[in-house]
Amino acid sequence: MKSFAMTLGLKSDPGVLDEYTRRHRAVWPEVLEGLRGIGIKKMKIYLHGRKLFMYLEADDDFDPARDFPRYMDDPRAKEWDELMRGLQEPAPGAKPGEWWAEMEEVFDLDW
Repeated sequence: MKSFAMTLGLKSDPGVLDEYTRRHRAVWPEVLEGLRGIGIKKMKIYLHGRKLFMYLEADDDFDPARDFPRYMDDPRAKEWDELMRGLQEPAPGAKPGEWWAEMEEVFDLDW
């Protein structure tokens, strides 16, 4: 099992925080099914101010560069992504074209 940590920001527009939270309390079933379908076993998103932190666990053969685009082949997943991108902005320091910026693991209690 692999684990990943990623970060992203929310736009500072009024109502974005509430809308993002509200929508994630009622994620579309097709989105959940699509994420599981590409090998994601666990996903959590945390919020601090306007900063988002996503933690996910996936199958050993999961590759974000390959599998997230494959997930987007589903029209409903693509619709969800477009809706969320309207509320989000890349994190400071994200690579060009990178949306959710991967974070480096620097500590694990089990090391």
